[in-house]
Amino acid sequence: MSIFEAIILGFIQGFSEFLPISSTGHLTIFGRMFHLISEENPQAWTSFIAVIQLGTLVAVLVYFWKDILHIVSAFLKENFGTRQKFSTQSLDAKMGWFIVLGTIPIVALGLSFKKIIEGTLTKNLVVIACSLIVLAVILAYAERKAKFNKEMKDITIFDSIVVGIAQAMALIPGSSRSGTTITGGLFMGLTRESAARFSFLLSIPSVFASGLLELYEQIKFIDHSGMVNLIVATIVSGISGYVAIDFLLKYLRKNTTFVFIYYRIALGGLILILISLNILKP
Repeated sequence: MSIFEAIILGFIQGFSEFLPISSTGHLTIFGRMFHLISEENPQAWTSFIAVIQLGTLVAVLVYFWKDILHIVSAFLKENFGTRQKFSTQSLDAKMGWFIVLGTIPIVALGLSFKKIIEGTLTKNLVVIACSLIVLAVILAYAERKAKFNKEMKDITIFDSIVVGIAQAMALIPGSSRSGTTITGGLFMGLTRESAARFSFLLSIPSVFASGLLELYEQIKFIDHSGMVNLIVATIVSGISGYVAIDFLLKYLRKNTTFVFIYYRIALGGLILILISLNILKP
């Protein structure tokens, strides 16, 4: 992998991580096209993606630093300081619980199916293409059925669990973490912007855990050039991720997600056509 390829991968990761179009899908397409994914060691690609996600984690932390500070402070104070009942806790403290509860499903499934996630199946472009299309259809249905009558202050325990389960579905390549969580939020009645905002906050624990775990497990196998590429890609993903967050939140205040729905269907269809013509290997 060259520095230029690392920059491209970092940009793709950062910008597509927060848009409901699947960062893993786009990265895998690029990796397949430029022969960056090893058939003998596919877990190395999964590890690379997980580590450069730490850049997008920094983007979330920087963009929402005030919200995160208030949530952590209130959560610790009202649960370990004054020990208030959940019903009497502030919105920030409750949001801490919502993030914890919403993270449990992806942690449980991620650990249970770690070998499958790191294997060749999750790099299969047919799986990715089908996921792109299927999630697009589900998101379109959510757009049609959503009530859009809930803001962040209206989120409940049940909402957080449902969105958390939706986030766990993002382990399927091509589905998109933001795509599944925003879809779950819409089904729960959240406004588009609130669904995206909660999606971004909910991503923090899982991205942090998976990124550090993969970095710890793979760092001993990374040479100097590989480390430089990893650092460059991570920095670029952080910058492009910050831009993507700001863009999407502003975009969803006045627009639907249908532009992303159409894009997913078109990309998924194109991948299947290219595979059928033997232009792309699955």
